[in-house]
Amino acid sequence: MTFIKKGMAVLKAPEIRDLGLIGDQKTVAVLDRWGSVLWYCPRRFDYPSLCAALLDPDNGGVWHIRIPNAVATGRRYVQDSAILETSLSFKDQPFTITDWMPAGDCSPNGICRRFSTAPSDVQIVLSPAPGYARDALKFEVADQCVCINGEHWLHASHPISVNDRSVCFTLPKGESGWAVLVDGAVERPTASLLQSWYDSTLSYWNEIATRIHYEGPYIQQIADSLRALRLLTYAPNGGVIAAATTSLPEVLGGSRNYDYRYVWLRDTGMIVSAMVRAGSKGIDEKRFLEFICASLQADPNKPPLPPFMSLDFQSAPSTQVLPLAGYRASSPVLIGNTAGQQLQLDGFGNVLLAAKLIYGQHDTRDHWETVSKIADFLAEHWRQPDHGIWEEDEKEQYTLGKVIASCGLRYIAEFTDDKAQAERWRNTAREIQEYVADHCINAEGAYATIAGQEAVDVSAVLFPIWGFVAADTPEMVATLRVLERDYCQSDLYWRHLENFDSRKEGAFLAGTIWVAQYWVMRNDLTRARRILDAALAYSNDLGFFAEEADPQSGEMLGNIPQAFTHAALIGAVIDYERALQHKP
Repeated sequence: MTFIKKGMAVLKAPEIRDLGLIGDQKTVAVLDRWGSVLWYCPRRFDYPSLCAALLDPDNGGVWHIRIPNAVATGRRYVQDSAILETSLSFKDQPFTITDWMPAGDCSPNGICRRFSTAPSDVQIVLSPAPGYARDALKFEVADQCVCINGEHWLHASHPISVNDRSVCFTLPKGESGWAVLVDGAVERPTASLLQSWYDSTLSYWNEIATRIHYEGPYIQQIADSLRALRLLTYAPNGGVIAAATTSLPEVLGGSRNYDYRYVWLRDTGMIVSAMVRAGSKGIDEKRFLEFICASLQADPNKPPLPPFMSLDFQSAPSTQVLPLAGYRASSPVLIGNTAGQQLQLDGFGNVLLAAKLIYGQHDTRDHWETVSKIADFLAEHWRQPDHGIWEEDEKEQYTLGKVIASCGLRYIAEFTDDKAQAERWRNTAREIQEYVADHCINAEGAYATIAGQEAVDVSAVLFPIWGFVAADTPEMVATLRVLERDYCQSDLYWRHLENFDSRKEGAFLAGTIWVAQYWVMRNDLTRARRILDAALAYSNDLGFFAEEADPQSGEMLGNIPQAFTHAALIGAVIDYERALQHKP
């Protein structure tokens, strides 16, 4: 354990591995193993925080559960829901906190907390810090509740006291209780009303879970990954954010801290592809296309879509530095993301791959006009240098962008009724294949990250997964040889970065899982499982992945939960399960 609690007050940030989430498909709250709420942005994932102790334990705002000398004994989700039960023990007596964000008809926006019989006096202390700790704090007491800045109302089962920076109540030994923090004025909750919100929330999540049914190896890990993706989905419009947090570092104590609370074309395309292949009924995938269509840029001088966008279909805002200390002194803490103006060809290619799967699986041509515009854009602009899958500072002729453009054009040509259009896209796909063969093979015969250069990146293992080449071609064999020699440790794989020494960051978990999927294609299932298990060692007890892992310290690194990584796991396990079925 790398953090200390004294009287249950946080003195040091928890490990990323210790984080869990509750959510309502509009926003989330992030909790530690002791039930303290460390991150909460009311109403929407990317709105300003009310609690941000995750990024500044002293000033960020937190909702503590204080039982001196309590021990965290476990936690679990109820069925397929996002209702989280946290179990503590005090002198061998159990204490359970049940947390959820109400969802379903007639439910308020906010957080509900239910406490089992207290083994000793328990203090429940909310110390809010509105607006990323930038706004002045004001409490108003009325009708047995406390209003925070005129926007948030705290109700509790026991009398609430107020001081300058916090509101709290005591749950006496031998009594049970509850607390509700909502974003609007509601009548004082009763036990029966609280139960109705619980029941509607449980039904809400369980209904969503019926949209995909999976049985096979890694069944719990698939269920956990699907839950993570659902938690990151914005129900009002179907957008899926890349992660629920901002500025959790890729390098501890460093400055590689980013805001991932936006919808990336690349990530969401991979998520949708994974869900289709897992047997989804199509509801969520079709909403993704609706989100993409609504995000179309009208300016003819710009690409049809930005590489990622906010949940209101706009380009992500430029970065701002927040007055927060940073996770374990990793600064700056940022909101917004400047990469929103980059050209990232692979994002468009992933949209085409997702559209191909949706169209093929569900016999539809939804939003064809937008999809065809994306295909036309790739056909016309594939020769341009771009910033690549890792959003590098300088534009280059990145091989991956060319490869996925070729695959996307070839696949989507199957669905147009315009023969001339189909031929144009197929011809362009062949032209790109020739370009890659002529310019993107390095001196060792491996696929180069950039045309004409020598470095190799783990993302090249996606080429056979996308169907660009067979997995056992000489170029792919050479690529894996370089990756294993230069970018692998203990079955974990690092990516290659042009603007930063990637060995200073953690192993890249999505890339590691892609390598496992590659070995499934080579029918080496033993190696594939070994690599999958190496990656899964860096998921936490609730099944969440961050972006990276440090095999030296065992720590998880980067924002959480990382949609990209969970989508990679689903895709790899689906291929693994199918390979097992066909194994002689």
